[in-house]
Amino acid sequence: MPDWLHISLRTLLAIAVLFIMTKLLGKRQVSQLSFFEYITGITIGSLAAYISLEMDQNWYLGVISLLVWVGVSLGIEFLQIKSKIARDFIDGKPRVLIKDGKILEDNLKKERLTTDELMEQLRKKDIFQAANVEFAVMEPSGDINVLLTKENQTLTPKDLGIKVGPEQEPQVVILDGNVLDEPLARLGLNRGWLDTELETIGVAIENVDLGQVDAYGQLYVDLFDDQINVPKPQQKASLLSTLKKCEADLETFSLSTKAPNAKKMYEECAKELERVIEAVEPLLNR
Repeated sequence: MPDWLHISLRTLLAIAVLFIMTKLLGKRQVSQLSFFEYITGITIGSLAAYISLEMDQNWYLGVISLLVWVGVSLGIEFLQIKSKIARDFIDGKPRVLIKDGKILEDNLKKERLTTDELMEQLRKKDIFQAANVEFAVMEPSGDINVLLTKENQTLTPKDLGIKVGPEQEPQVVILDGNVLDEPLARLGLNRGWLDTELETIGVAIENVDLGQVDAYGQLYVDLFDDQINVPKPQQKASLLSTLKKCEADLETFSLSTKAPNAKKMYEECAKELERVIEAVEPLLNR
C-alpha cells in the first residue's frame, strides 16, 4: 500500500476515534476546562497526530494509549461528581478577589493576577470602579463573577413590586425563504396571518432569509438583500412596558409623598392604570 494512502486511512481512523472519544468525554472538554481536562485535551490531540503519521508497525500502541487516557479522564470525572474533596483538589476552589469594595491583594497574588488584569476583567462587565463591587470571585474555570453593591444594581420589575409574565422565546417562522408551519401553529398563527404581515411591510416571502415572531406577535424579517431597509413592526412591547412603568411611578409617588390627598390620588390612579393594563395586555401580546 502506498505511504500516502496508508497515512490517509490512518488519519481518517484517528479522526473517527478522536470524535468518538470526545463525545464520550462530554461537552466540558470543549467548554470550560479544568487543569486536568486541559492536559487531557492536549495529550489526546498529540496521540491522534501520532496515530496519523507514525509509519512504524507499532502505531496501534497510540490507539491503546488514547483509550487509556480517555478511560482515566472518565474515571476522574466520575470521581469529581461523587466526591467534593476530589473536585476541590482537581479543579480548585473559587477565590474571593473583592469583598465589600476592597480588593484582596493576597488572593490576587495566589491567583497570579495583577490589579490591572482584574480591572480589565471588571471593565469587560461594564464596571469601572472597584468600590461599586460588593463581591467578586474567581471561579475554578478562571471566570470572574461579580455582584454589585445594592445601590449599583439594575432596577428590576420585582424591586418595584410589579409582576411580569414569562417571556416566550422568539419563534423562527421563515428560514431561507421557506415557511415553517410548526412554529406558526405553536404561536396560534397561520400562513394567512404571515402573508398579511409580509404584505404590510411590502416583502415577498422568497426574499426573506430569516423571519421571527416575538412574544408580542410581531414579525421581524431579515432579507437576503442587505441594501433593502425593512420597516420595523409596531412597538407593542414598548407600549406595554411604558404603561407598566407609569404604574410603577405612580406607586412610587404614593409611597414617597406625605400629603394624604396626594397619596390617595396616586394610589387611585395606579389602581386605575392597573385595570387598563389588564384590559389591553391580551391585545398587546397578540
